[in-house]
Amino acid sequence: MFEFLKDKIKDITKKITKQTSAKLSVKTKIKEKVAKEFTISEEEIDRFMWDLEISLLESDVARDTAEAICEEIKTRLMKTKFKRGENIEKTIQNIFKDTLLNILSSPKHIDIVDVVSKTKPCVIMFLGPNGAGKTTTIAKIAHLLMNKNFSVILAASDTFRAASIEQLEEHAKRLSIKLVKHSYGADPAAVAFDAIKSAKARGIDCVLIDTAGRQETNKNLIEELRKVARVAEPTLKIYVDEALAGNVLVERVKQFDEAVGIDGIILTKMDVDVKGGGAISITKETGKPILYIGVGQEYDDIEPFEPEVIVSRILG
Repeated sequence: MFEFLKDKIKDITKKITKQTSAKLSVKTKIKEKVAKEFTISEEEIDRFMWDLEISLLESDVARDTAEAICEEIKTRLMKTKFKRGENIEKTIQNIFKDTLLNILSSPKHIDIVDVVSKTKPCVIMFLGPNGAGKTTTIAKIAHLLMNKNFSVILAASDTFRAASIEQLEEHAKRLSIKLVKHSYGADPAAVAFDAIKSAKARGIDCVLIDTAGRQETNKNLIEELRKVARVAEPTLKIYVDEALAGNVLVERVKQFDEAVGIDGIILTKMDVDVKGGGAISITKETGKPILYIGVGQEYDDIEPFEPEVIVSRILG
């Protein structure tokens, strides 16, 4: 992931380094003792900012986010005093690193394990479009919680999509955990209610609720999601979508948040996302924290979202 953006940033960094080194060389030749440090002018930096913005856009970073990143990097470059003998490329890389970290480090970080440990039963409602890996992600979270010695029950509240119940039921069998289900066409909120009731009766730690993927033209599905949320009163509402959705991700997150409200995000298919700009855009544009990323199809193929790791992958 991030290979395209990584190469572009490396190329731009080398160009800026070459320019600043040349400028330093000229200054030191003229006034070797005086010109121990210098800054880069706005005009000189602007030569590279356009290339950077285009690279960010091509990497699926939203336009507003791309402009904000470029403006921040430009401001920091203009304020930086480059010194004779220092590693200029490293200094520039650190400016890129700090800028991206500031964007990706959401102040609203949520630790699911910690939340589950403090609420019983903890009710987590999962939202997101069909085909994005929501059901598999629910199974991964169940597996993760079970490895932390929490008990889990699944609620098959997607009574709309064909085979959705069977899919979740198969995961429940593989994980040896209880599944609460009704028939297709049943009230999704009733399924969630029964699952929570069962969890309370059995002393189960966490209820994970699957829901139908929202379609923009289907207002009934939107109302069903709202009803599930009202009935279940979830501790957390987590949005699940694939990183490959690119710029569409930001709009989807905003739509789901407006319709139902979301607390955090899990991005799937990060292992096959060669651009990776969606993660940057979501954090900047929505303010919602990314909690985990999916990196494969196995139950263990889920990783906590670590901004430092993401930035290291971008910058190499």
